[in-house]
Amino acid sequence: MKITLVTVGKIKEKYFEDAITEYSKRLSRYCKLEIIQVADEKTPDGASPALEDQIKEKEGERILSKIRPDAYVIALAIQGQMLDSEQLAGKLEKLGVGGVSQIVFVIGGSLGLSQAVLSRSDYQLSFSKMTFPHQLMRVVLLEQIYRSYRIISHEPYHK
Repeated sequence: MKITLVTVGKIKEKYFEDAITEYSKRLSRYCKLEIIQVADEKTPDGASPALEDQIKEKEGERILSKIRPDAYVIALAIQGQMLDSEQLAGKLEKLGVGGVSQIVFVIGGSLGLSQAVLSRSDYQLSFSKMTFPHQLMRVVLLEQIYRSYRIISHEPYHK
C-alpha cells in the first residue's frame, strides 16, 4: 500500500521535522510513504471572505494537481467523521483488502480546504472539533497511521 500525505506549507520547527522523520521510518516497514508539500498562500490580516476563498482555491489547485485519479482521498476536515484508532485501522485494512493501492491524506493550510478538494475526497476525517496547526496535524496523522498498522498487524503498541 502506498500512503501519500499532501500538505499545505512547510514544516518550520525542527522538533516537528524530527517527529515526522521518526514516524516515517517506523511506517517504512508497513507501507510506502510519500509526503508532498505544496506552497501555501500568504493570508493578509483582515482578509475578506472572498479573498480567503481565493486563497483556498489556489491552494486547492496545487493539492489536486498532486493527486492521481485512481487514488482514494481522505481529507482532514473539522466537519468530517471522527473515528477511534481501531476504526481508522479497520478502514485502512478494508481499503487495502478491497484493492486500493494508494490512499492520499490531505491536510489543508490555515484556512482549511477548498470545496474542490472536499468534493474530490472519498472520505472526510476529523480528529477533533478543534483546530490544530497543520504542522502538528502532520505528526498526529502519521502517528495514527502507524498505530493503525500496528493494530492491523496485531502487534503491541502502548495505549
